[in-house]
Amino acid sequence: MLIWFIVIYLLLSVSIGLYAATRVHNTKDFAVAGRHLPLPMVTATVFATWFGAETVLGISATFVQEGLHGVVADPFGASLCLILAGLFFANKLYRMNLLTIGDYYRMRYSRTVELITSICIVISYLGWVSAQIMALGLVFNVVTDGGVSREAGMMIGASIVLTYTMFGGMWSVALLDIVQMTVIMAGMLFIAYLISGQTGGVGTVVAHAQAAGKLDFFPHGDYTQWVPFLGAWVTMMLGSIPQQDVFQRITSAKTERIAVSGSVLGGGLYFMFAFVPMFLAYSATLIDPAVFSSLLDKDPQLILPTLILNHTPVFAQVIFFGALLSAIMSCSSATLLAPSVTFTENILKHFMLKNMTDRQFLLAMRIVLVGFGLLVLFVAMHAEVSIFRMVENAYKVTLVAAFVPLAFGLYWKRANNQGALLAIVLGLASWLLMEVFNGDSVWPPQLIGLMMSICGMVAGSLLPNMIGKPLPQEPEHAYLHHHAASQTEHVATHPHEIRRE
Repeated sequence: MLIWFIVIYLLLSVSIGLYAATRVHNTKDFAVAGRHLPLPMVTATVFATWFGAETVLGISATFVQEGLHGVVADPFGASLCLILAGLFFANKLYRMNLLTIGDYYRMRYSRTVELITSICIVISYLGWVSAQIMALGLVFNVVTDGGVSREAGMMIGASIVLTYTMFGGMWSVALLDIVQMTVIMAGMLFIAYLISGQTGGVGTVVAHAQAAGKLDFFPHGDYTQWVPFLGAWVTMMLGSIPQQDVFQRITSAKTERIAVSGSVLGGGLYFMFAFVPMFLAYSATLIDPAVFSSLLDKDPQLILPTLILNHTPVFAQVIFFGALLSAIMSCSSATLLAPSVTFTENILKHFMLKNMTDRQFLLAMRIVLVGFGLLVLFVAMHAEVSIFRMVENAYKVTLVAAFVPLAFGLYWKRANNQGALLAIVLGLASWLLMEVFNGDSVWPPQLIGLMMSICGMVAGSLLPNMIGKPLPQEPEHAYLHHHAASQTEHVATHPHEIRRE
């Protein structure tokens, strides 16, 4: 019965996603839902940015092993990323009315900066989306009691997500997120209520975790403990701000105020609900210590699914796995869409897709999405890293290459093309050198890369220009290039002030 409910749920999800395709008429609809989303939808999509496989399976397993100290990157860094994006980036980026975050780097600096940062952004999604596909394979394997292998489950899951995302784009992501967010929140709270009854209540679980030292958040010791801690926190908190999936959720909003409020609300909701899977996984170690202690050594990601299958009724199993699939699919669909749109708009367009009609460009986005989906499936099937670590490592490259040009470009008028290029070069070079030759250092390589990127931006922007001025940029923004549209765009004298007239 559990399997049939899962099948019905998946068919319903695909149907909603395909219905969303009826709203896609151009690339703007496909990439940012035509900028028509109300506050509830924006909040739901922002919440779904992070609430995926790593939250339910990865974070919960890491918490059982390492406590709060081990999950500083997610949910602490991840939720702060969404809140900071809403407070300090959403309004400025929303006013620019761009198709992708890569368009910002072109308009603010040059095509070279756009190309390099876009490549880094696309690469960062390989680990993130692969983690979601891995989780889909794990869920299908567990639900069928091994009848479907993890590899086959990955292929089934990837096919389902690709189908509705390819046709519906951001509209399918938004409509499904509002449904799936409801399922996630209600399902997780109901399961927590059931499990708490088997452990003696929430207070008992919290007291046990505190006595075991699992609730100690800040490190004890000298800088050798604090520096890696801060490095992990900063990686997710700042490295994921210059990401297309965060950007497209913000800019899909109907108004600037909704963009800001939705991002802050979604980040706050994510932070609160991320603790529910952690509570469930730790409860498992109290309910059946022998079984779950062995899983800690074998595969900690199986703790939560095994708890649900062995200690809850079928109805609860349906709710849990429905919520889990909701979380994974809502996250994976958007994170498949984001790099595909970025690659097509900011990389492929400049080499192969010039002078295309909007319909042809939309087709190109869909073809790229399928290709990226197949690449992600290949990576997922050959990965040997845990879901949590894949996600944690995904944003190192954007932290060292894309964050500083974005933040300084928005808030420092003297930031220029030379500074951006030097920031990217020094950030990437120092990070890669540290990873290769000094990976065991107390100082995380990505933290060194971030500091060198800041130095590069400041030095390059203040020193005399040695690389020449960038080529003049076209006055229209990305949308006008693809839309035979009815709108007139005006570019103000300052590159920040791109507005609609």
